[in-house]
Amino acid sequence: MKLRGLYAVTPEAPDVVEKARQAMEGGIAMLQYRRKRRDVREAREVVALARRYAVPVIVNDDVELALEVDAAGAHLGREDGDFAFARKKMKTKLLGASCYNDLELARKAVSLGADYVAFGSVFASPTKPNAVRAPLELFAQAGLGVPLCAIGGVTLENAPQLVAAGADLLAVISDLFDAPDIRARAAQYRKLFA
Repeated sequence: MKLRGLYAVTPEAPDVVEKARQAMEGGIAMLQYRRKRRDVREAREVVALARRYAVPVIVNDDVELALEVDAAGAHLGREDGDFAFARKKMKTKLLGASCYNDLELARKAVSLGADYVAFGSVFASPTKPNAVRAPLELFAQAGLGVPLCAIGGVTLENAPQLVAAGADLLAVISDLFDAPDIRARAAQYRKLFA
């Protein structure tokens, strides 16, 4: 599985399955299923849909849910439990780690078996306005041997500089799912990685 391209992160929306379908039709590389309230039925629906498009689904913050719905993997932040324990439970499934602006945290995550690491917020983010900012230089300095994901305030306008800086994955919520045509916006991102 090549971890490169647009990493769509689902919004808190009632029509998330339909929005995810449109993003998949546009050619996203991965989808992160993110919900504050646990919804097993919806998560199963998203995973089943994604299989038809051959898009891996990563469950945010919930290893148990990822295993329960047979998602491709899970993504954990600093407060989301013991990473080493999660790696054992996830066996061969993908496991990503939020590393904010901290290269040492990223190195530790990789040593514990992270398949990719995320740095951000790379720009001001409408989703998390108070998030710590990660400088673009982190992507060039990292040299971690795993794909690097940029998150936070990513738009089609600033995406080229992230790809140029060394980001393999661009995690996007608002600029994708608030677009008038989600499918077309995803396709525009896909072209950045062609």
